[in-house]
Amino acid sequence: MTGPHLLADISFHGFGHLAQTAPVLNALRRRVPGLRLTVRSGAPRPLLASRIEGPFDHIPQATDFGMRMESALAVRVEESARAYAVFHRDWEQKVERGAKRLAGLAPDLVFANVSYLALAEAAWAGIPAAAMCSLNWADIYLHYCRDYPGAAEIHRQMLEAYNSAACFLRLQPGMPMADLRRAEPLGTVARRGTDRRAEIDARLDLEPGDKLVLVALGGIPTRLPLEDWPRLPGVRWLVEDAWQVRHPDAVPLEALSLHFVDLLCSCDALITKPGYGSFAEAAANGVPVLYVPRRDWPEEPWLVDWLRTHGRCREIPADDLAQGRLGQTLEELVAMPAGVPVPADGADRTAAILVPYLGR
Repeated sequence: MTGPHLLADISFHGFGHLAQTAPVLNALRRRVPGLRLTVRSGAPRPLLASRIEGPFDHIPQATDFGMRMESALAVRVEESARAYAVFHRDWEQKVERGAKRLAGLAPDLVFANVSYLALAEAAWAGIPAAAMCSLNWADIYLHYCRDYPGAAEIHRQMLEAYNSAACFLRLQPGMPMADLRRAEPLGTVARRGTDRRAEIDARLDLEPGDKLVLVALGGIPTRLPLEDWPRLPGVRWLVEDAWQVRHPDAVPLEALSLHFVDLLCSCDALITKPGYGSFAEAAANGVPVLYVPRRDWPEEPWLVDWLRTHGRCREIPADDLAQGRLGQTLEELVAMPAGVPVPADGADRTAAILVPYLGR
């Protein structure tokens, strides 16, 4: 006897959507034996498999694009507005075509983070649907594109799709989402890692008191010029191998062959931008954060206020980060007293909410 079928639609606008969704899928697997899982996402399968436990079918398709990005810190607003105008040009027909394909997959539940098209397709096909995220694209779109021609109608269609879901589970930290009629507040979803620092120290020949700093700006390609950074005594940088950094103190994080969350848990600090995945996982693992702001991103104020309350953080200007002027701020950051890691029980709570939709 096969179990119920869940289709999870996961945005690939950075790594945060997967970081939110994967723990929920893993919790559902524990609650629903025999769960059949289909993941529809533009994220590559190896990345999905690094977070999602157990077998799943992968549909390599993106049903949303968020905003067009210049980098992890900059939005291409005009290009995004044009892309949304094209995306919504034949909206009703797009929804109908997608709904027919979705009906062919016959899921018992569609779980979206945070594609509104997936929810609209499910509503057209009569399939139960739920959403979960710390943001929604309707609010993001309105923030940047409200003055472009046709924006009011596009925003209406977005909201209609989001409001068609049985519930929208609003993660903390996150935006308030006042226009979503079925928004339900939820806790924090974040994975806790295993401290592998002793193993890393031995492999990198680190001395007692040396600092290990993870540099990770999320899934949107953005490279920092670490070659120009001065050497800081006793500090080693973990960076993406794809950056091909030539700095005597830089180490490709992939060379350690450890899960990302274990690496994070083992570091003295994280350098990143404000984003749900990095902030929530850092707070859940008690890792202090040095962040470069992206002032125009509307989710940022809620993320930063939350991390200031539940974790340790310092802001670093973009120019200082680019030039590696980090020494004093980094010392102040790691000297901050550690608090109790934030509870991260949102995955189990979300799984409990979704189980009845799967018929169990």
